[in-house]
Amino acid sequence: MGLNRAYAFAAAALAEGAELLYFSPGGVDFEKGMINGYQYDGGEWNRTRSHFPDVIYNTNSFSQDKQIKAAERLHEIIPFTSYSIGSKETVYRNLMKYEQYADYLVPSEKVLSPAHFFALLEKHAEVVCKPSWGHQGMDIYHIKKENDTFRIRFGGEESRYDAAQTADFIQNKLDQDDYIVQPYVNCRTKTGVPYDLRLHVQKGREGKWVNPIIYPRISSNGSIVCNIGQGGYTSDLTGFLKREFADRHYDIRKYVELFSLQLAAHMDEIQHELYGEELNELGIDIGLDETQKIFVYEINWRPGHPPFTNINLSVIKHTIQYAMYLAGRAESEVL
Repeated sequence: MGLNRAYAFAAAALAEGAELLYFSPGGVDFEKGMINGYQYDGGEWNRTRSHFPDVIYNTNSFSQDKQIKAAERLHEIIPFTSYSIGSKETVYRNLMKYEQYADYLVPSEKVLSPAHFFALLEKHAEVVCKPSWGHQGMDIYHIKKENDTFRIRFGGEESRYDAAQTADFIQNKLDQDDYIVQPYVNCRTKTGVPYDLRLHVQKGREGKWVNPIIYPRISSNGSIVCNIGQGGYTSDLTGFLKREFADRHYDIRKYVELFSLQLAAHMDEIQHELYGEELNELGIDIGLDETQKIFVYEINWRPGHPPFTNINLSVIKHTIQYAMYLAGRAESEVL
């Protein structure tokens, strides 16, 4: 979390009557039960030494063993707000297992080898290939066979390979990471531009799911990737739906709002049953096909914050409120 975002969290905490301590695992003194961190006061961040907090908003993942061990020790004694739902492959497998939302999922399959990839491409004709643990639209490829060549699009760039070159390309990717393949869903605007909808859902003050924001993400530069971090852009949801669906815009909006809350609750039930954990926030990326049927591309447990200042503050407010809810619940369980 950068300092600008931390400032927004500090302001929201103050408005909600809570205190915020900004720290990293390196600042934790387990022997004395204290943490060296920062608190925002009087217009600036001041170093401070504090007792352990009631709840931790674990916004970052850690790669160093020392950081991971410190986070694990903190988790044993202090409630965390966020829990991983696993890779794209894991999420797909869990949702298929519980069946309720199976019909909404874009089929996903882990690529085992170049030969396996070619079999999947033969099955679906046009596919999207992406890292199982990817984020922010990174390293996503649109691949289609055209006669004896394979067209591979990445961002606004396009390459054409023969079978041997394509096999080398896939093997090179598999040597770097796990990849999944999905059939391409033709979700486009009336002008033929790819788009998706980000459904941002959270738990708020009472620990119940709320839907602070839905926004369209629209591709640019000829890319199929709509992620804003990869050159996509967004617009006002109401205006976008009016342009695309005319007099059906209100029904479409209510349809996806209800869908997001119901799917989030279902994901929460799965998380609790399989791992004994609770979810607090999800980013659900969906497309609508030609019949306006919803297809779920992927679900993220750390969806990032939307690119709108007022909505961003609303998302942060819900985060603070949920942390306070967890603190109050933990206190009542002790009593």
